[in-house]
Amino acid sequence: MLTEEIMGEMWPHGNTKVPGLIDGIAAAAPTVFPKYGLTSDLLIAHAMAQFSHECGEGTRVVENLNYTAVGLVKTWPKHFTAQDAPSFVGDERKITNQAYNGRNGNIKDTNDGWNYRGRGAIQVTGRGNYATLGKEVGLNLVDQPDLVISPERFLECAVGMFIILGCLPLAAHDDVSGVTYHVNGGYIGLTERTKWLELWKAALNLRNTDLPPHGPAWVQQSLNKLGTEPPLTIDGSLGPITTSAIRAFQRTHDLDADGKLGPLTIAAIEKALAGTVAD
Repeated sequence: MLTEEIMGEMWPHGNTKVPGLIDGIAAAAPTVFPKYGLTSDLLIAHAMAQFSHECGEGTRVVENLNYTAVGLVKTWPKHFTAQDAPSFVGDERKITNQAYNGRNGNIKDTNDGWNYRGRGAIQVTGRGNYATLGKEVGLNLVDQPDLVISPERFLECAVGMFIILGCLPLAAHDDVSGVTYHVNGGYIGLTERTKWLELWKAALNLRNTDLPPHGPAWVQQSLNKLGTEPPLTIDGSLGPITTSAIRAFQRTHDLDADGKLGPLTIAAIEKALAGTVAD
């Protein structure tokens, strides 16, 4: 279970931006994690790994808007031009309203872009997302968006987003690649997130026997034994190459080729493995 001591070791600068953040997270952990179904250290490790990367161990809890003119155009090419970008530099409110208004529930010609800029352990952005998260955790985040980064609510808001984004079943399969995709919308920072996961597993004293018996590493090893080509790298990540190999196996065994490691696929892999032993 997550403790104040572990938090202090893992996020040594965690109180830099929000005083009392470490204590707040540790105090909330015994209630928040089971409330949202994070009932094992594996699930907690996956969540905390993503939070650690996303918010820089608690040092980046509000969106960084220190952009150059070139950076604005590169980041939001649909919202800034080379001609007008210089006039936005240094004005964070003006940047967010230009970049975010008219989408994610933000109303045009208001301060919604600024009011609902990225905050928290999984940078919640946009009025619509604040409203959705508020409903999940039972808080009025539309009227009080800064609650997302308050010491008392920080963890619950983070875990709430983890649930909304559909990360829990992927974490249960020890699928850091899948969790990353659901949090990030891609695989940006996957290497760093994977390293964080290993650090959190070590901090929570997870042993190999505590991990799911049919996780990504198992399927990679199993498909290699069954002769998949090219052989898969055993990295414990359910990435696009491994997913493609699962689909190929499913097609040859008359299964729904969805690339997911469901019970029917696991059973078919185990049956195929048993057949290779018998041969």
